[in-house]
Order: sequence, then structure tokens, then C-alpha cells
Amino acid sequence: MTHPAAVEVLRAGALTTVQDLGRPGWAHLGVPRSGALDPAALRLANRLVGNPEHAAGLEITLSGCTLRLTRATTVAVTGTEVSVQAGVRPGDTGRPLSVPAGTVLRIGPARRGVRSWLAVAGGIDVPPVLGSRATDTLSGLGPSPLRDGDRLPLGEPLGTPAPVDLTVCSAPPPELHLMLRPGPRDDWFTPTALDRLFGTAYTVSPVSNRVGARLAGATLPRAVTGELPSEGIVLGAVQVPADGQPLIFLADHPTTGGYPVIGVVTDVTPLAQARPGTTVRFHGPQR
Repeated sequence: MTHPAAVEVLRAGALTTVQDLGRPGWAHLGVPRSGALDPAALRLANRLVGNPEHAAGLEITLSGCTLRLTRATTVAVTGTEVSVQAGVRPGDTGRPLSVPAGTVLRIGPARRGVRSWLAVAGGIDVPPVLGSRATDTLSGLGPSPLRDGDRLPLGEPLGTPAPVDLTVCSAPPPELHLMLRPGPRDDWFTPTALDRLFGTAYTVSPVSNRVGARLAGATLPRAVTGELPSEGIVLGAVQVPADGQPLIFLADHPTTGGYPVIGVVTDVTPLAQARPGTTVRFHGPQR
């Protein structure tokens, strides 16, 4: 019996998940978009191997992973700088690599930053849920995070690999500057809180994940101490729990929350590569 083409997981690493561009349009039913934390990096990996930009690939966190490819194919790794080894042959981040059937692909730990994205020609062909193959680590929708011994089916290649030699992935900066638009509950905080938010540095906490980036720094005192009924949460919302430390919601965020949101970060993509201890500073449209 002939088995369908697949990616066999020999070493899953700390956290490797199937991701595409997510499942937009379901927030009214309590389902966030999810998807790759850096959509541009996944799109690039897909273009390099000839896939449609929305094809599912793997998002690999910190420690790398080891896979076996059961058919001859083309792969590409984007995102943070990592070592890429296809059998005995070295590869490069940001470059399409043709490999024969049976190749063991080793993706090393992140040298800088946190995450890399792997695309395989044909895409990861797990069953879609609500139109997406993305793993949502909060709700449990989509496939589970990879485990050693998993076997992921591959789709049929639809295009040809990109005719490029190399694409350069820039190193993550040591300090992130994020634009934040105040509201909708900035009036629940004192003027001191807003001065601290925009005037002091925060650092990324080690307990950050795909749900949100927790920050450590100056506490943000509230002017209103009552309870807030749960209300909608969007990507980039900066919620302030009872400890006064801001939390920036990322791709797997809940769709509702009961703590006040002091503002919304307009682009959370840089946080995909923010290691614990990375400095974060906020600025507003008028600051």
C-alpha cells in the first residue's frame, strides 16, 4: 500500500504548530483569527516554494525541530536566523531548497529572535476547521501542536519555486517601538498611567506566548476601580489586569475580556520575534 506524501515529525521541539493566514470573520462566534504571528514571513516562505500565499506551513518556536519528508519536494525557511540541514547538505534561511524523498530536515534553534516558518511545496494538508488549518492554542481549534511521531499530509504542488538565490531576513531590534492608539477604556486610568505607558520602557515577560505578550514595568493605576462587563477584544489590544502590568494580545487572543483595554497596538508583528527581556516602548499618533 502506498502512503500519501507527508512530513514525519522526528523531533517536534518546544512548540511547533501548523499555521496559515488564519480564520477571519468568526469573532462574533467567539473564534479569533489565529494564524501565523508574522503573516509576511509565512507568505514569503510559500512564495519561495511555489505555494499560494495562504497555504499552511509550520511555525517553529525557539528550539527548532527535525522532520522527514517522504517525497521529493522543495522547502523554505523564513523568519529568524536558524541553521537548516537537509540530510548532509546545509541550507539557508530565506532560500528555496530542493530535497529528495526521505530527506531528514533539521531546523536548528533560533540564533536571534524566537520563531521561524517552514513552507513545503503543496502545503500542509491537514483538514481545515472554519476555513483554516491554523492551530489556535487558546481555543484548541485546528490540529494540536506537533508531537514526536506525528505525520502531516502534504498537498499537491501547484506552482514552481521562486527563481531567487536568497532573501535576507533582518535581525530583530533590541528595542521595539510600537504605535498605540488610546482607548476604548483609557478613561478608566489616571493621567499618571498614560504618562507611564508612553514615557517609560517595558520588557517582555518570559510567560508570553501566542495568546499575548505580557510586559513588566511601571504599573498603570486605574481611576475607575469598579468591575467592567466583558467586551470585545481585538488583535493588539493592550489589556491591564489587576496587577497593573500591560498585556498585548496576539494571534490566539480571546475575543472577549473583562479587564479594561487602555489602547490598541496598530502592528503586533514585531512581537513575533521578541524574546523575554526585549525592551518595548509605546508611542501614540500625537507623541
